[in-house]
Amino acid sequence: MAHYPKLPEEYEEDELGGGRHASLPSKEQRVLRGHEGAVLAVRFNPHGSYCLSCGKDRTIRLWNPHSGVLVKTYAGHGYEVRDAAVCRDNSKFASVGGDKPVFLWDVASGAFIRKLRGHDGTINAVRWAAEDQVLLTAGYDQCVKVWDMKSRSIDPIQVIKGFQDSVTAVVASGNSILAASVDGTVRRFDVRTGTALTDRLHHPVTGLAVTADGLCVLAACLDSCLRLLDAGSGQQLAAYTAPGYLHESVKMDCCLTPSDAYVVGSSETGEVFYWDLVESDKVVTSFKAHGGVVTSMAMHPDGQLLLTSSVDGAVKVWGKTAAGAEAEGEEGEDED
Repeated sequence: MAHYPKLPEEYEEDELGGGRHASLPSKEQRVLRGHEGAVLAVRFNPHGSYCLSCGKDRTIRLWNPHSGVLVKTYAGHGYEVRDAAVCRDNSKFASVGGDKPVFLWDVASGAFIRKLRGHDGTINAVRWAAEDQVLLTAGYDQCVKVWDMKSRSIDPIQVIKGFQDSVTAVVASGNSILAASVDGTVRRFDVRTGTALTDRLHHPVTGLAVTADGLCVLAACLDSCLRLLDAGSGQQLAAYTAPGYLHESVKMDCCLTPSDAYVVGSSETGEVFYWDLVESDKVVTSFKAHGGVVTSMAMHPDGQLLLTSSVDGAVKVWGKTAAGAEAEGEEGEDED
């Protein structure tokens, strides 16, 4: 039988002991407003000092979630922006959405760098991989495209096919690319051997997250269930459901705390749920985050903050203690 990922020895005792509720980000610290309409994705940069929000209003906004300051707004998409990803040195980011190309931006100047010749339809997801030498995108056209970012070519170096419906999420883990689809599968591609394995979950999959040790993958499915799979064999290790947890009709994310101790899922009714990874029937805590669908979540690299976004137009910052106030989206100087 496959093993659950181990917890690091140095992990804080209070997150493993009796103070569970207080040690998980669930207290509202501030609200980031500025988008006109739904916010479809929110992402931390790799170090967690800033975050990007992607809007139905065709803009990407760069925030300091620790102060609430809106640092910059990036405009150039002709359609809704569905996802974005910042490279590790924070110099540039990629964004995707209803536009078929992939957009590359300079973070500091806000300047548009270039477009990559994209998919044949809406692009759902984008991720950096291989120490930022590679970019991965997934789209409505039932494929994953792999881009060599060292090259000036605007065409992908590889197209991964085999899906029967829209590809909703893509992540990289070690030498593997994992992708999820509305066709109810999670597919794993070994970039060294070229082999592909398919896990059939029999329900549309809208979100993926990989554990810190790369041993397991978490899949958010449209039957109101999160599933933990062995990354090597595809064996289902656990399933996470709860009364009030609803995920049946829209694309939503899932994530884990940095220690892999807890699974995090969001509901179409506006709640966020934390489950114990090993005791999968145990909801550690849940809270009302938004008045509508929680479209996206992002966990800070140190586990101190959780970001959520919603169709209500807001990005919320959740911490372990309540603090701060609502921030309106006028660009200003970041004092951090």
